[in-house]
Amino acid sequence: MNINCIKLENFRNYKTEQVFFCDRINVIYGENAQGKTNLLEAVASISTMKLFRTGQKREGLRFGQNTAKILGEFTADNRNFSIELKLFNKRPTEVYRNGVKMKRQSDAKGILKTVLFCPDDLYLIRTGASARRKFLDTALCQLRPNYDKILSEYERVLAHKNKILKDSEEKPEMLELLDDFSLRLAHLGAIIIRYRAYYIRKLSQKACQMHKLIAPNESLNIKYKTVSTVNDPYVSAQEIEKQLVEHVIAHKRFEIASKSCLSGPHKDDLEIMLNDVSASSFGSQGQIRTCALALKLAEREMFFDDSGEYPVLLLDDVLSELDAKRQDFVLNRIDKGQVLITCCDREIVKKINIGMSFYVQNGHVLSDNKNIK
Repeated sequence: MNINCIKLENFRNYKTEQVFFCDRINVIYGENAQGKTNLLEAVASISTMKLFRTGQKREGLRFGQNTAKILGEFTADNRNFSIELKLFNKRPTEVYRNGVKMKRQSDAKGILKTVLFCPDDLYLIRTGASARRKFLDTALCQLRPNYDKILSEYERVLAHKNKILKDSEEKPEMLELLDDFSLRLAHLGAIIIRYRAYYIRKLSQKACQMHKLIAPNESLNIKYKTVSTVNDPYVSAQEIEKQLVEHVIAHKRFEIASKSCLSGPHKDDLEIMLNDVSASSFGSQGQIRTCALALKLAEREMFFDDSGEYPVLLLDDVLSELDAKRQDFVLNRIDKGQVLITCCDREIVKKINIGMSFYVQNGHVLSDNKNIK
């Protein structure tokens, strides 16, 4: 799986640009605020249909422009694809696959698979549970298109239920609808929990193996935390649904009192332990970074196991945050598959044997016109 070319029009600080990548390691370097991360964000967007630095795609428009385009040409499963995103200031984004307009963005999502590792991910362990849920959901939405659909519906139903609870004091008649929404959430939530449980079990095994290679004297353990009444998240979705219904019935009056939905997979978390203590509470800065690194590299291996192809690995200015030993580990572990790396220091280029380098300056990408040696 490779991204062959990315074409941009009025995206971020790019007026027009076209970049051809090699199928190995591509180093994108230059000073800060020149457009390096924007380039990676464009590549990631044709995979996830989202901009990873903002929830509003219109914020990707070049200043003063009303429209923008991102066109990616890539190979996946030995087939050629093109995905184009047309961004508008006051209209929904349009998505085209091989030149054909899609009715739903999800019809193009996940054809190109990517794993993104950005500076914020170095703090994945210490931040709140929402960051870890996003980490899981981003991967699962690419691996399992049905998961994406279920999650989207769950979020819509959850928003409706929270609105009912929030407005119930002024409009008590709305509570007549509460049970219907609770039951639907239990049905959808059971499917989500089962997906997450199986994914995390495999991810944990691979992450622990990766972590052992980086820090052989430390032991990593990852545990899935979900609704307390779900004793076994690996049983059938029907059985999990019964347990969720039992939980929501028991807590109905508390939800009405608090005016919010108190339980469900929207509260899920990962418990990450180092040497049997909480990595979040007791891990050093170096240990935190190592855990995050192990999780991301494990995620990459999960994609390979699922499809037989490595996803495109996007490393956004993370090597500068790592010491020399961890830098070398990352660069040695990505000897297979395509990688795009951004950095400020061109010295990083000298550490890589096979690939190409690109210099970015003020929204222009200049190829070094030679392979990295």
